[in-house]
Amino acid sequence: MKITLAHGSGGKSTSDLIDSVFARYFSNPILNMMEDSAVVDSASKIAVTTDSFVVTPLIFKGGDIGRLSVCGTVNDLLMRGAVPKYITSAFIIEEGANSETLEHIAKSMADTAKEAGVTVICGDTKVIEGNGGIYINTTGVGFVHESTDIVSTNLREGDAVVVSGNMGDHHAAILSARMNIENNIKSDNAPLGEMVRAMLKAGVELHCMRDVTRGGLGTVLNELAKASNVNIELMEKDIPVDDEVRAFSKILGLDILHMGNEGKLVAVMPKEQAQQAVEIIKQCRYGENAQIIGEVKHGSGVTLITPIGGKRQVNVLYGEGLPRIC
Repeated sequence: MKITLAHGSGGKSTSDLIDSVFARYFSNPILNMMEDSAVVDSASKIAVTTDSFVVTPLIFKGGDIGRLSVCGTVNDLLMRGAVPKYITSAFIIEEGANSETLEHIAKSMADTAKEAGVTVICGDTKVIEGNGGIYINTTGVGFVHESTDIVSTNLREGDAVVVSGNMGDHHAAILSARMNIENNIKSDNAPLGEMVRAMLKAGVELHCMRDVTRGGLGTVLNELAKASNVNIELMEKDIPVDDEVRAFSKILGLDILHMGNEGKLVAVMPKEQAQQAVEIIKQCRYGENAQIIGEVKHGSGVTLITPIGGKRQVNVLYGEGLPRIC
């Protein structure tokens, strides 16, 4: 099999590559859960995640690869209910990179780490042949309360599905930059610690959380439905989307459900707590457009109820999507 850009899309091709190579050789009970971060036992439970960032362009409306690398790492820890504490950072820099750009990225990374309440504790730098690209690899560590058990196998019939805000912003911002399309769309890359901590403090029974990144909401929810052997039914009219992003997606023929974000989460909890969760998220930074968008039901897969009452199946992302989005 030849590796193609589609294998980096976060959709079906990515899943197939992981299953056929990495899961085959690295298989173990912790890795096989396929969560955003792994929770392991030590003196107390810790969450660990690793990620690599290869976004193009390096700087875009609303953010840059430095901010993105911190947000992506921190949010993966938060989705397991962890308190993020430490990050490592390794830079791979192609010759020809601009030192001013590198300084901009480093400052942004430091500022975002401060906002997220984490410390960059070690790192590495390598310079290779190339055309001025910059790539960042991170590892994140956080601490998890002994009673916290937020995993994708926890979904139950009757649960509500909540998103923390508008879908597709990061995807639209990156694609606009690549296509030199002038608009006001900005990436939503952001650390989501405030809203997660607020829900946990209020006692919301969070069955599962995921950040909506590559592959979009449709792919993430299919992964959850498969893990818990349930159906997730979405109400299309309730999915929040910025008007400009919606127009942008229609012009280019993009499906909002397969457009990525970098500062939004989807959370699943008992239906009776869903409105409380929405109100909590709305009071937090980056959560003003939170919305209940669906319900967990008997069955399998993900279905979408259209505004006129029709029903369609929502699949995982197939094909290339938008490579190098994060």
